[in-house]
Amino acid sequence: DVLQQLCREYDLGQTQVQMSASIGVAFYPEHGDMTEEILKKADAAMYAAKEAGRNCWHLFEPALIEKTFDDMTLVNDLRRALARKEFFLQYQPQLSIDGARIVGFEALLRWKSHKHGLVSPARFIPLAEKSRLILQIGQWVLQEACCFAKKLKTMGRQDIRVAVNISPRQLKDKAFLDKIRDSIAVSGIQPSQLEIEVTENVFMDALEESVHTFRQLQTEGVTLALDDFGTGFSSLTYLRILPVNILKIDKSFIDQIEFDTRQLQFVDSIINLGHRLGISIVAEGVETQTQLDELRSCDCDYVQGFVFYKPLHEQEVFELLKRY
Repeated sequence: DVLQQLCREYDLGQTQVQMSASIGVAFYPEHGDMTEEILKKADAAMYAAKEAGRNCWHLFEPALIEKTFDDMTLVNDLRRALARKEFFLQYQPQLSIDGARIVGFEALLRWKSHKHGLVSPARFIPLAEKSRLILQIGQWVLQEACCFAKKLKTMGRQDIRVAVNISPRQLKDKAFLDKIRDSIAVSGIQPSQLEIEVTENVFMDALEESVHTFRQLQTEGVTLALDDFGTGFSSLTYLRILPVNILKIDKSFIDQIEFDTRQLQFVDSIINLGHRLGISIVAEGVETQTQLDELRSCDCDYVQGFVFYKPLHEQEVFELLKRY
Protein backbone atom coordinates (compact mmCIF):
# COMPACT_ATOMS: atom_id res chain seq x y z
CA ASP A 1 0.00 0.00 0.00
CA VAL A 2 0.96 3.68 -0.05
CA LEU A 3 2.24 3.62 3.53
CA GLN A 4 4.56 0.70 2.84
CA GLN A 5 5.89 2.37 -0.31
CA LEU A 6 6.68 5.57 1.58
CA CYS A 7 8.14 3.95 4.70
CA ARG A 8 11.48 2.71 3.42
CA GLU A 9 15.10 3.75 3.14
CA TYR A 10 15.99 6.46 0.65
CA ASP A 11 19.46 7.00 -0.80
CA LEU A 12 20.66 10.58 -0.39
CA GLY A 13 24.09 10.62 -1.93
CA GLN A 14 26.28 8.56 0.37
CA THR A 15 23.69 8.52 3.14
CA GLN A 16 20.60 6.37 3.62
CA VAL A 17 17.60 7.86 5.42
CA GLN A 18 14.70 5.86 6.85
CA MET A 19 11.41 7.66 6.24
CA SER A 20 8.01 7.27 7.86
CA ALA A 21 4.61 8.73 6.99
CA SER A 22 1.40 9.87 8.63
CA ILE A 23 -1.54 9.82 6.20
CA GLY A 24 -4.93 11.47 6.47
CA VAL A 25 -7.76 10.23 4.25
CA ALA A 26 -10.92 12.06 3.16
CA PHE A 27 -13.32 11.00 0.38
CA TYR A 28 -15.24 12.95 -2.25
CA PRO A 29 -18.16 13.49 -2.08
CA GLU A 30 -18.81 11.87 1.33
CA HIS A 31 -16.67 14.42 3.17
CA GLY A 32 -17.24 17.47 0.97
CA ASP A 33 -17.73 18.66 -2.59
CA MET A 34 -15.08 21.39 -2.67
CA THR A 35 -11.32 20.85 -3.01
CA GLU A 36 -10.51 23.13 -0.08
CA GLU A 37 -12.97 21.32 2.18
CA ILE A 38 -11.61 17.87 1.27
CA LEU A 39 -8.02 18.99 1.89
CA LYS A 40 -8.95 20.55 5.23
CA LYS A 41 -10.56 17.31 6.41
CA ALA A 42 -7.69 15.16 5.11
CA ASP A 43 -5.33 17.44 7.02
CA ALA A 44 -7.33 16.95 10.23
CA ALA A 45 -7.18 13.17 9.69
CA MET A 46 -3.41 13.38 9.12
CA TYR A 47 -2.88 15.07 12.50
CA ALA A 48 -5.00 12.34 14.09
CA ALA A 49 -2.63 9.79 12.54
CA LYS A 50 0.33 11.63 14.08
CA GLU A 51 -1.31 11.63 17.49
CA ALA A 52 -2.00 7.90 17.14
CA GLY A 53 1.75 7.27 17.03
CA ARG A 54 2.77 8.28 13.50
CA ASN A 55 3.63 5.90 10.67
CA CYS A 56 -0.06 5.05 10.15
CA TRP A 57 -3.16 6.37 8.42
CA HIS A 58 -6.43 7.77 9.75
CA LEU A 59 -9.81 8.24 8.06
CA PHE A 60 -11.58 11.56 8.54
CA GLU A 61 -14.50 11.60 10.95
CA PRO A 62 -16.67 14.57 12.01
CA ALA A 63 -15.35 14.45 15.60
CA LEU A 64 -11.94 15.53 14.30
CA ILE A 65 -13.28 18.93 13.21
CA GLU A 66 -14.84 19.38 16.64
CA LYS A 67 -11.51 18.49 18.27
CA THR A 68 -9.68 20.91 16.00
CA PHE A 69 -12.06 23.69 17.07
CA ASP A 70 -11.65 22.74 20.74
CA ASP A 71 -7.86 22.77 20.37
CA MET A 72 -7.97 26.19 18.74
CA THR A 73 -10.14 27.52 21.58
CA LEU A 74 -7.76 26.12 24.21
CA VAL A 75 -4.71 27.58 22.46
CA ASN A 76 -6.35 31.02 22.34
CA ASP A 77 -7.06 30.80 26.07
CA LEU A 78 -3.53 29.54 26.74
CA ARG A 79 -2.22 32.74 25.17
CA ARG A 80 -4.01 34.73 27.87
CA ALA A 81 -3.41 32.36 30.79
CA LEU A 82 -0.11 33.87 31.96
CA ALA A 83 -1.47 37.42 31.98
CA ARG A 84 -4.54 36.21 33.86
CA LYS A 85 -2.34 34.35 36.39
CA GLU A 86 -4.16 31.09 35.77
CA PHE A 87 -1.06 28.91 36.05
CA PHE A 88 0.30 27.59 39.32
CA LEU A 89 2.84 25.01 40.43
CA GLN A 90 2.57 22.05 42.73
CA TYR A 91 5.57 20.21 44.11
CA GLN A 92 5.85 16.45 44.52
CA PRO A 93 8.41 15.32 47.09
CA GLN A 94 11.23 12.92 46.22
CA LEU A 95 12.42 10.93 49.22
CA SER A 96 15.23 8.56 50.08
CA ILE A 97 14.17 4.92 49.76
CA ASP A 98 13.72 4.61 53.54
CA GLY A 99 11.45 7.66 53.60
CA ALA A 100 13.63 9.40 56.16
CA ARG A 101 14.88 12.27 54.00
CA ILE A 102 13.41 14.63 51.40
CA VAL A 103 15.97 15.11 48.62
CA GLY A 104 13.96 17.07 46.10
CA PHE A 105 10.67 18.35 44.73
CA GLU A 106 9.43 18.05 41.15
CA ALA A 107 7.68 21.22 39.99
CA LEU A 108 4.41 20.30 38.25
CA LEU A 109 2.57 22.82 36.08
CA ARG A 110 -1.17 23.23 36.61
CA TRP A 111 -3.70 25.36 34.72
CA LYS A 112 -6.94 26.49 36.33
CA SER A 113 -8.73 28.36 33.56
CA HIS A 114 -11.51 30.84 34.35
CA LYS A 115 -13.41 29.40 31.39
CA HIS A 116 -12.50 25.68 31.36
CA GLY A 117 -11.74 25.00 35.02
CA LEU A 118 -8.82 22.71 35.88
CA VAL A 119 -7.34 21.51 32.58
CA SER A 120 -5.26 18.31 32.50
CA PRO A 121 -1.56 18.81 31.67
CA ALA A 122 -1.91 15.91 29.22
CA ARG A 123 -4.41 18.09 27.35
CA PHE A 124 -2.79 21.53 27.34
CA ILE A 125 0.95 20.87 27.35
CA PRO A 126 1.01 19.22 23.87
CA LEU A 127 -0.98 22.20 22.55
CA ALA A 128 1.45 24.63 24.17
CA GLU A 129 4.33 22.73 22.57
CA LYS A 130 2.70 22.68 19.14
CA SER A 131 1.84 26.39 19.25
CA ARG A 132 5.30 27.37 20.63
CA LEU A 133 3.63 28.91 23.69
CA ILE A 134 5.67 26.40 25.70
CA LEU A 135 8.69 28.72 25.38
CA GLN A 136 6.93 31.47 27.29
CA ILE A 137 5.15 29.15 29.70
CA GLY A 138 8.26 27.06 30.30
CA GLN A 139 10.27 30.15 31.17
CA TRP A 140 7.61 31.14 33.71
CA VAL A 141 7.81 27.65 35.27
CA LEU A 142 11.60 27.87 35.46
CA GLN A 143 11.51 31.28 37.15
CA GLU A 144 8.81 30.23 39.63
CA ALA A 145 10.68 27.04 40.50
CA CYS A 146 13.88 29.03 41.09
CA CYS A 147 11.98 31.42 43.36
CA PHE A 148 10.70 28.40 45.30
CA ALA A 149 14.28 27.08 45.55
CA LYS A 150 15.32 30.50 46.91
CA LYS A 151 12.75 30.16 49.70
CA LEU A 152 14.15 26.72 50.52
CA LYS A 153 17.64 28.25 50.65
CA THR A 154 16.40 30.95 53.02
CA MET A 155 15.11 28.16 55.27
CA GLY A 156 18.57 26.60 55.24
CA ARG A 157 17.44 23.78 52.94
CA GLN A 158 19.65 24.39 49.91
CA ASP A 159 20.41 20.66 50.04
CA ILE A 160 16.97 20.05 48.47
CA ARG A 161 16.78 20.16 44.65
CA VAL A 162 13.86 21.55 42.66
CA ALA A 163 13.26 19.66 39.40
CA VAL A 164 11.86 21.37 36.29
CA ASN A 165 10.68 19.53 33.18
CA ILE A 166 12.04 20.88 29.90
CA SER A 167 10.18 20.49 26.60
CA PRO A 168 11.71 19.73 23.18
CA ARG A 169 11.18 23.32 21.97
CA GLN A 170 12.87 24.75 25.06
CA LEU A 171 15.90 22.51 24.62
CA LYS A 172 16.21 23.54 20.97
CA ASP A 173 15.91 27.24 21.81
CA LYS A 174 19.27 28.94 21.09
CA ALA A 175 18.83 31.01 24.24
CA PHE A 176 18.12 27.97 26.44
CA LEU A 177 21.44 28.00 28.32
CA ASP A 178 21.28 31.74 28.92
CA LYS A 179 17.73 31.47 30.25
CA ILE A 180 18.81 28.80 32.74
CA ARG A 181 21.77 30.89 33.86
CA ASP A 182 19.70 34.07 34.15
CA SER A 183 17.02 32.33 36.23
CA ILE A 184 19.66 31.01 38.62
CA ALA A 185 21.39 34.40 38.90
CA VAL A 186 18.22 36.46 39.38
CA SER A 187 16.83 34.14 42.07
CA GLY A 188 20.16 33.93 43.87
CA ILE A 189 20.17 30.15 44.25
CA GLN A 190 23.06 27.72 43.89
CA PRO A 191 23.13 25.87 40.53
CA SER A 192 23.07 22.59 42.46
CA GLN A 193 19.60 23.46 43.77
CA LEU A 194 18.16 23.22 40.25
CA GLU A 195 17.47 19.93 38.50
CA ILE A 196 16.62 19.90 34.80
CA GLU A 197 14.52 16.96 33.59
CA VAL A 198 14.05 15.84 30.00
CA THR A 199 12.54 12.66 28.58
CA GLU A 200 14.77 10.31 26.62
CA ASN A 201 12.82 11.08 23.43
CA VAL A 202 13.80 14.73 23.75
CA PHE A 203 17.44 13.67 23.97
CA MET A 204 17.16 11.37 20.97
CA ASP A 205 15.51 14.07 18.87
CA ALA A 206 18.74 16.09 18.83
CA LEU A 207 21.32 13.88 20.50
CA GLU A 208 24.51 15.76 19.65
CA GLU A 209 23.14 19.18 20.61
CA SER A 210 21.52 17.78 23.78
CA VAL A 211 24.74 16.18 24.97
CA HIS A 212 26.67 19.41 24.43
CA THR A 213 24.04 21.51 26.25
CA PHE A 214 23.77 19.14 29.17
CA ARG A 215 27.52 18.82 29.57
CA GLN A 216 27.73 22.59 29.81
CA LEU A 217 25.02 22.72 32.48
CA GLN A 218 26.60 19.85 34.37
CA THR A 219 29.94 21.68 34.38
CA GLU A 220 28.19 24.69 35.92
CA GLY A 221 26.72 22.56 38.72
CA VAL A 222 23.12 21.98 37.57
CA THR A 223 21.74 18.50 38.27
CA LEU A 224 20.44 16.66 35.19
CA ALA A 225 17.79 13.94 35.09
CA LEU A 226 16.55 11.62 32.35
CA ASP A 227 12.79 11.30 32.86
CA ASP A 228 10.37 8.48 31.90
CA PHE A 229 13.27 6.12 31.24
CA GLY A 230 12.25 2.96 29.37
CA THR A 231 9.30 4.44 27.47
CA GLY A 232 11.25 5.88 24.53
CA PHE A 233 13.35 4.46 21.76
CA SER A 234 16.91 5.04 22.94
CA SER A 235 19.39 2.21 23.17
CA LEU A 236 20.91 1.42 26.55
CA THR A 237 24.27 2.05 24.92
CA TYR A 238 23.39 5.74 24.72
CA LEU A 239 23.22 5.86 28.50
CA ARG A 240 26.98 5.88 28.83
CA ILE A 241 27.33 9.05 26.73
CA LEU A 242 24.37 11.00 28.10
CA PRO A 243 25.59 13.45 30.77
CA VAL A 244 22.93 12.76 33.40
CA ASN A 245 23.12 12.50 37.18
CA ILE A 246 19.71 10.94 37.76
CA LEU A 247 17.64 8.30 35.96
CA LYS A 248 13.88 8.27 36.60
CA ILE A 249 12.17 4.93 35.97
CA ASP A 250 8.73 5.46 34.47
CA LYS A 251 5.62 4.63 36.50
CA SER A 252 4.45 2.11 33.87
CA PHE A 253 7.33 -0.16 34.91
CA ILE A 254 6.78 0.33 38.63
CA ASP A 255 3.06 -0.56 38.36
CA GLN A 256 3.84 -4.18 37.48
CA ILE A 257 6.74 -5.10 39.77
CA GLU A 258 4.56 -6.54 42.53
CA PHE A 259 2.82 -8.91 40.10
CA ASP A 260 5.39 -9.62 37.37
CA THR A 261 8.74 -11.18 38.30
CA ARG A 262 10.26 -10.41 34.91
CA GLN A 263 9.29 -6.75 35.24
CA LEU A 264 10.93 -6.64 38.66
CA GLN A 265 14.08 -8.17 37.20
CA PHE A 266 14.04 -5.57 34.44
CA VAL A 267 13.77 -2.72 36.95
CA ASP A 268 16.52 -4.29 39.03
CA SER A 269 18.75 -4.42 35.93
CA ILE A 270 18.16 -0.72 35.18
CA ILE A 271 19.06 0.20 38.76
CA ASN A 272 22.25 -1.90 38.66
CA LEU A 273 23.26 -0.44 35.30
CA GLY A 274 22.67 3.09 36.52
CA HIS A 275 24.73 2.52 39.63
CA ARG A 276 27.60 1.08 37.60
CA LEU A 277 27.56 4.29 35.55
CA GLY A 278 27.49 6.46 38.66
CA ILE A 279 23.87 7.51 38.14
CA SER A 280 21.30 7.77 40.95
CA ILE A 281 17.87 6.20 40.43
CA VAL A 282 14.43 7.65 41.16
CA ALA A 283 11.36 5.40 40.89
CA GLU A 284 8.32 7.39 39.76
CA GLY A 285 4.69 6.73 40.60
CA VAL A 286 5.27 4.43 43.58
CA GLU A 287 1.86 3.89 45.15
CA THR A 288 1.94 0.78 47.36
CA GLN A 289 4.02 -0.53 50.23
CA THR A 290 4.75 -3.71 48.25
CA GLN A 291 6.22 -1.68 45.38
CA LEU A 292 8.32 0.25 47.88
CA ASP A 293 9.60 -2.96 49.50
CA GLU A 294 10.55 -4.43 46.11
CA LEU A 295 12.43 -1.26 45.17
CA ARG A 296 14.30 -1.37 48.47
CA SER A 297 15.37 -4.92 47.67
CA CYS A 298 16.74 -3.61 44.35
CA ASP A 299 18.73 -0.84 46.12
CA CYS A 300 16.80 1.96 44.42
CA ASP A 301 18.00 5.33 45.68
CA TYR A 302 14.93 7.57 45.71
CA VAL A 303 11.16 7.36 45.43
CA GLN A 304 8.47 9.72 44.16
CA GLY A 305 4.79 8.86 44.46
CA PHE A 306 1.59 8.62 46.47
CA VAL A 307 3.07 5.97 48.77
CA PHE A 308 4.63 8.95 50.53
CA TYR A 309 3.06 12.19 49.27
CA LYS A 310 0.85 13.59 46.51
CA PRO A 311 1.85 16.88 44.82
CA LEU A 312 1.69 19.74 47.32
CA HIS A 313 1.09 23.47 47.21
CA GLU A 314 3.98 25.68 48.28
CA GLN A 315 2.66 26.36 51.77
CA GLU A 316 2.03 22.65 52.31
CA VAL A 317 5.68 22.02 51.41
CA PHE A 318 6.88 24.41 54.11
CA GLU A 319 4.65 22.69 56.68
CA LEU A 320 5.95 19.29 55.59
CA LEU A 321 9.60 20.33 55.92
CA LYS A 322 9.06 21.10 59.59
CA ARG A 323 8.91 17.32 60.08
CA TYR A 324 12.15 16.60 58.18
